[in-house]
Amino acid sequence: MNVSATLFEPHDFVYGGHRLYYETVGEGPPFVLLHGILLDAHINRELATRIAAEGYRVILLDLLGHGRSDKTTDPKDHRADFYADQVIGLLDHLQLERAVVGGVSLGCIVSLHVAAKAPQRVTALFLEMPVMEWSAPWAALMLSPLLVAARFLRFGYAPLARLVKRLPRPRGLKREWLAGLMNTASLDPGVVAAILHGVLVGPIVPSELQRRALHMPALVLGHTGDKLHEFRDAHVLSEQLSGARLLEARHILELRTRPERLWPEIADFLHEVRVSAVAAPAPARPVATAAPQDDLRLRFEQTVEKVRSAPADGPFKPSNELKLRMYALFRQATDGDVQGKRPGMLDLVARFKYDAWATLKGTSRDEAMKRYIEEVDKLERTLV
Repeated sequence: MNVSATLFEPHDFVYGGHRLYYETVGEGPPFVLLHGILLDAHINRELATRIAAEGYRVILLDLLGHGRSDKTTDPKDHRADFYADQVIGLLDHLQLERAVVGGVSLGCIVSLHVAAKAPQRVTALFLEMPVMEWSAPWAALMLSPLLVAARFLRFGYAPLARLVKRLPRPRGLKREWLAGLMNTASLDPGVVAAILHGVLVGPIVPSELQRRALHMPALVLGHTGDKLHEFRDAHVLSEQLSGARLLEARHILELRTRPERLWPEIADFLHEVRVSAVAAPAPARPVATAAPQDDLRLRFEQTVEKVRSAPADGPFKPSNELKLRMYALFRQATDGDVQGKRPGMLDLVARFKYDAWATLKGTSRDEAMKRYIEEVDKLERTLV
């Protein structure tokens, strides 16, 4: 198959009330490939054709706020773990039991969140330029000025974005990554600020304990000389994932501009994964009765949706104390023990939330779900 001449097939689906765009190329076992922060599918198009040539159906997803997917200016929509839910939603939409999942930078850490949330849905991981403990301080330092400019200097940022949006994009697969960078520069500053804010405030990467629990095959790519993607993170990640191997690039764009040196090892990895995926059928999902834990999770999700959809002017009016308690139970149920540093005195709301969450340290996720459901049930009984 002459993959370079194959057209990317455009598609979309609705997740959480938002339209998300994706495109596909090739035939074979599914491979979901994700872009970096503020980028879009263009950054991975040429790479996708190479992967497709190895016998995969590559699915390029534009995460919420990126590319041709819907845009929002609410930072709460743009956490890395919420992006992972969109990937799992894509698998459900396509009725895929499992897929190889991977991406670059933000796409890499979103892939890790997908694997941590639903390991049975991930055949293998392709992890390019991870951003973890060593990179996180540099990410905050380097992205914060862009966040400030997008949030508070719109008068200068917005005209420049509109100008770049009108410029013609370079043609040809070899220059798709450049078109992707131009698309990034043309994003509305409100969307840019929301994405940066949400990603930096939310959990950047699954915990070390969660990472060490992943046992699917993984290829980790890193390089030296880039503080935003510290090579130490790639090295540490390759050691934490039991089925991982490490491949060192010469610079951040080598895989996009001159992939010939790296490709033989990548192709070997893809071949091994494809052969094992074909040989081992996907595990059947339970269709009869749900396990107690599944039933608890379903009840928890239904209760969370009930709280979220309650009208602002309705009778459902929890006190501030109850809001903090329910926030803490929600975070404990979904993320486990408290993460990150305690916010300072200049952000009292975040500090109160952090402290409320910290009081639940050591509480199991199941127990937090049960207590969250009980709190809502108790409140509902008072409204009858």
